[in-house]
Amino acid sequence: MTRHLLGAVIAMALVVAGCGSGDASGGDALEIWIRQPPDSDAAKTATKLASAFTTASGVQTKVVALLDDFETKLQQQAAQKNLPDIVINDTAQLGNMRTQGWLREVDKATLKGGDQLADRAWQAAQASDGKYYAAPFSAQSFALIIRKDWREKLGLEPPRTWADLAALAKAFTEQDPDGNGAADTYGFVAPAGTKRGYASWYASSMIYANGATFLTPTGAGKFTPAVADAKFVEAIKFLQDQFCVAKTVNPGAVSNDTTVTHEVFEKGQGGIYLVGPYVLARFEQSIGADKLEVVKVPKGPSGGPGTLGEGENVYLMAGSADEAGQQKFAEFAVSAEGQRIGMNKDAPGAIVRLPVNTTVDMAAERQAPGWKVFQEAYADAVYSSAVPNWAPIRQTTADAINAVWADCSADVKAGMDGLAAKLTAELQAQKAS
Repeated sequence: MTRHLLGAVIAMALVVAGCGSGDASGGDALEIWIRQPPDSDAAKTATKLASAFTTASGVQTKVVALLDDFETKLQQQAAQKNLPDIVINDTAQLGNMRTQGWLREVDKATLKGGDQLADRAWQAAQASDGKYYAAPFSAQSFALIIRKDWREKLGLEPPRTWADLAALAKAFTEQDPDGNGAADTYGFVAPAGTKRGYASWYASSMIYANGATFLTPTGAGKFTPAVADAKFVEAIKFLQDQFCVAKTVNPGAVSNDTTVTHEVFEKGQGGIYLVGPYVLARFEQSIGADKLEVVKVPKGPSGGPGTLGEGENVYLMAGSADEAGQQKFAEFAVSAEGQRIGMNKDAPGAIVRLPVNTTVDMAAERQAPGWKVFQEAYADAVYSSAVPNWAPIRQTTADAINAVWADCSADVKAGMDGLAAKLTAELQAQKAS
């Protein structure tokens, strides 16, 4: 199986585990793409996983770590009929990749170790047609990472309600929690830009925590938009007030993605970050574990509890000349050994955030108490609806949500009414309405 990476891809760092012929037929190494920065701790963990798989199976591997324009580069490879063998990517990308014909179906019953995987995780590998097109690999919920040292200095308690959360953000913004005498801190840091749908992604946990949802199922794989409902509007308005009235969100947030927002938090420009567990070890190293705490997203005034549920799947890509190798890698990745390697204990670079294999005891692998909070929050996690393609729905909602955060004169209800009309058209285009 010959691989010719595009020039743009070759320019990215390649992380190689093993070399030469990887299967009994003498084909090339099994090529594994993962959406992570090249040379990052996460890319190194992926290399460890692939190396351990090679040792266990004899199948040689080549890991390609890419972050920027990951889906675009996959599109380019698909156009050349030259997809990688394996892709480790977000659960929310399943519909997008399936509708383009990139994925092989996975037989849940014959995947070795599949019966050990959590039912909730399997839901994220299931498409709108009821079939499975991936092996669950990693799960995550979302929670608040808070500057505990700031909170304690100001004599405040951890937030238990949205009113508490707003008050804490206001105090972090106005009461000089870092003690440097300058008005240079904010309550929230937020990846509230539109790239890859980040505004929608960020808002999701608050939406679910208020008992709202993006789409309401109507039966037989059909949905109707729920974004104009009162609970949804309430969640978006709460956040708009933080941007526009209380002004407790870091400047520039409406243009930021997660890469920038991580750095903003590390620089001490804000004290509350609603995010997944994948940055916990990084922040504990860069800021200090004693200065941080993890708190569940408080229930909203109209519902909850809830949090965004997502993670990563192992996708077996169509057109591979080594389907046996694909299957073996998926089975190793979901095994207890593969999950432990991907978890990387308490060190930075975890590519398994919460294990999906129910035989793995997370408490035995990780000592940092924050992980337990994320695991407990996962019980209330909500995955994206099983529409044929979630990607355009996330992007459309991000554009609309970002617009009412960026324009303080915007009426949230009117904005969400307009969004509902756009989602209705999108669902009709997907034959899901």
